[in-house]
Amino acid sequence: MSSPHTALPIDQQTVLVTGGARGLGSHLVRAFLDQGARVVINYLTSAEAAREVAAAHPGRAWALGADVRDPEQVAAMFRAAEEHFGCPVTTVVNNALAGFSFNGEARPHADTLTAQDLDRQFSGTVHGALNTVQAALPAMRARGFGRVLNIGTNLFQNPVVPYHDYTAAKAALLSLTRTLAHDLGPDGITVNMVSGGLLRTTDASSATPEHVFDLIASTTPLRRIITPAEFADAALYFASPWARAVTGQNLLVDGGLVAN
Repeated sequence: MSSPHTALPIDQQTVLVTGGARGLGSHLVRAFLDQGARVVINYLTSAEAAREVAAAHPGRAWALGADVRDPEQVAAMFRAAEEHFGCPVTTVVNNALAGFSFNGEARPHADTLTAQDLDRQFSGTVHGALNTVQAALPAMRARGFGRVLNIGTNLFQNPVVPYHDYTAAKAALLSLTRTLAHDLGPDGITVNMVSGGLLRTTDASSATPEHVFDLIASTTPLRRIITPAEFADAALYFASPWARAVTGQNLLVDGGLVAN
């Protein structure tokens, strides 16, 4: 069983951020880089954006393409990351999102939602997270240390816009977060979720009408929409030594809109 003294400072961690080339993922990447971590920037289609970020941090950031829905590609990505940095991945941030736009007018409604809509989101969100965790497990267990951060949403507590497929997948990811935390705690591995509301602005929220931003801001205690950079800063907590006794939790970073 691991010792409580095995927690690594962020600047000694090797972090893999899925979907890290753009949107919220790029802010998560930069937050870890600002703290001195080595970061693998996983991408699916945004190779140029990922390489641009990596080029700005030579020696500490590396862009690596892989489809997180494919367990063989994920396993190969982890092997390549360990070879590149000379040490295994210690910290996984499951941020990748399977092609989704927060556009309430174009979303599937109750009478048009299909099983394929649900499958698409479950495949990227839940299967993708499972694939990365399983690929990371051998090295994390060998070291007696691991950090898994899953990116969630406050929509399953406050479905201000009923994005059925996206919200269902994120709710399942919260359940997986808590069961994995229970299963992996004895190995020194913590599993937590960080959940935001609408962020101003990511690629996914770029289609959100301005009046929706205004409505949510007006009902939020801070009276404003949270930025991706603010969200990413909060996510650092779960990777830090200060969170070494925290697992199975869901931190809401939405300006106080939803009380957890």
